[in-house]
Amino acid sequence: MVLGIGLLLGIELIEEPDTTALGLLLELIDILPIVLTSVGVALLFRVTQQQREDNLKILHDLELARVQGSRWRSDAREHLKGLGESIEMQFTRWNLTEAEREVALLLLKGLSNKEAAMVRSVSERTVREQARSIYAKGGLTGRAALSAFFLEDLLSPIEGLQ
Repeated sequence: MVLGIGLLLGIELIEEPDTTALGLLLELIDILPIVLTSVGVALLFRVTQQQREDNLKILHDLELARVQGSRWRSDAREHLKGLGESIEMQFTRWNLTEAEREVALLLLKGLSNKEAAMVRSVSERTVREQARSIYAKGGLTGRAALSAFFLEDLLSPIEGLQ
């Protein structure tokens, strides 16, 4: 910026060697907005370039996250399929009826007895009785024990509580 101002003032002195200090000051005031605008444009260009680079990096990171998310969902699908098969095998070991299997799955998904009854189009009392039968056949004390039976080994152990 200083170099640009000096260059323009130098050109003015060459063109008009008898210019006074006041004339140079007025010329400085005259060219200062042009120089400042030029510097502003250069800075704006630089900031724009940096933002473009940042945007490209964000787009790259986003695409990487999408790929990783897709891979994770695919892996999780395989594990969940295996989990579903394991749950079904355990239901078979407990000799659950088809109705009890449905109720057990609804309870594992967190539905209340009332909600499970609505889903199955039966009375809440029927679901409550089926739940008691499930707990008895599995040797469980209730809904929390049913969930814990299947979730306990899925969760990482807490340090110091092993």
